[in-house]
Amino acid sequence: MAGLLDQLNRYGKTEFYPFHMPGHKRNMPEEIDLLREAAGMDITEIEGFDNLHCPEGILKEAQERAARVFGAEETFFLVNGSTAGILTAVSAAVNEGGRIIAARNCHKSVYHAIFLRKLNPVFLFPDRVPVYGIADAVTPEQVEKALTEYPDAGAVLITSPTYDGVVSDVKAIGDIAHRFGVPLIVDAAHGAHFGFASGWPESPVRLGADLVIQSLHKTLPSLTQTALLHVNGSLVDLDKVRMYEGIYQTSSPSYLLMGSMDACVRLMEEQGRRIMEEFSERLDRFEEKTSRLQTLRLMNRDLPEKGRMKAFDRGKLLIWTGNGKLTGNFLYKELLNRYYLQMEMACDTYVTAIATPWDTDRGLERLAQALLETDRRAGKREEDGESREEQKDDYENGTGFWPEPERARPLHEAQLSERHSCPLEKAAGGISGVYVNLYPPGIPLVIPGEILTEEVINLIEKYVSQGLNVQGVVRTGNSGACTVDYTIAILN
Repeated sequence: MAGLLDQLNRYGKTEFYPFHMPGHKRNMPEEIDLLREAAGMDITEIEGFDNLHCPEGILKEAQERAARVFGAEETFFLVNGSTAGILTAVSAAVNEGGRIIAARNCHKSVYHAIFLRKLNPVFLFPDRVPVYGIADAVTPEQVEKALTEYPDAGAVLITSPTYDGVVSDVKAIGDIAHRFGVPLIVDAAHGAHFGFASGWPESPVRLGADLVIQSLHKTLPSLTQTALLHVNGSLVDLDKVRMYEGIYQTSSPSYLLMGSMDACVRLMEEQGRRIMEEFSERLDRFEEKTSRLQTLRLMNRDLPEKGRMKAFDRGKLLIWTGNGKLTGNFLYKELLNRYYLQMEMACDTYVTAIATPWDTDRGLERLAQALLETDRRAGKREEDGESREEQKDDYENGTGFWPEPERARPLHEAQLSERHSCPLEKAAGGISGVYVNLYPPGIPLVIPGEILTEEVINLIEKYVSQGLNVQGVVRTGNSGACTVDYTIAILN
């Protein structure tokens, strides 16, 4: 049977006239001509094309195919991204006002779910990987300790792989959670490509997780905003999953998005192993070319051995600058402005490039060459005495990746409380009225209701001074002194 995308394409070429939505009527005006081809396949729920919120035909078959390919008992198409899946999973698994055990380095949508459901979170703070300073995996021991201390928890939620590609021991964590009778939710938004070939981590869907959220668009060939929610086991009421999925998703799902999802799933079903094996070969060549770096370093080469992670996603190319010669933001801008290479993210001591099987050999070669040339210039700066002071001490022992602020008010109360603007330099001891985070990926240093400490404020100042995208603080002047120029909202 032809896939949804094929049927949409064929239907757009028929004589059926659309006296229905959408308003462009498959006849996009000349002023918006660039969308003409897409408009030909952009329909609503019409005869023969099923309904995502009550699927009985082609969409039901497409979701069942996705469940088979990814190893789930049931899979839901998400057209509102992984965000909708996380909101659905948390809402279905944990009663309103209940408790959730969650990794602190979770996506902001988890915090939104905590707010909406008025939950009481217990945060698990991962250590950081020595030397490199990135967040390590959440460990089974941390989960068991939290569940022992808080047996009333409704669910455990971890991110695996993380934004940096770090993979936790999902199997062990799931076994522990199930022993306590609670479901494991895994935000695997960056791991839809797992499980298709040897040499890559197994998918959490097949490792015992009860609810798994994966973004197709992040690492597979599907349009932006497409994701999957996988369900296994009986610890979470499937009727609740269906109910909340309908609440958090639009009632007018895009058939273009769903068509791209079905086509992506079919491709991976038929050719996933070959695709991932060839991708591994391209990454091997990239790693060989960048092995000559002297000042910069590709963390992928030895990162797994330095931390406590179960595995690592090779597709996350983490380029470390933390030896003191460059900042992450400097490298990010150098690659962008000099080489026209757009990275995913810059942090204080590294830059992230996301590679997928659809990166070309030429693209990876350009990145390797740019890094080698930048590396040579950085070495020349060192010879000329221009390197900045090293910051090794910040990353040596691998503990305390985030400050662990004391919570003064529940998140759902704090977000709705009155607040006022306070100079950042005078905010220590106040209760934060906002999230403060680096974006991307949006992991908070502090959340509403937590007490601002000198440690948090020092971190904010450090990131601002490096030109990183710090959200949650407001610049009010140009004196050059971070504590003078920035304000933060604190609760009255």
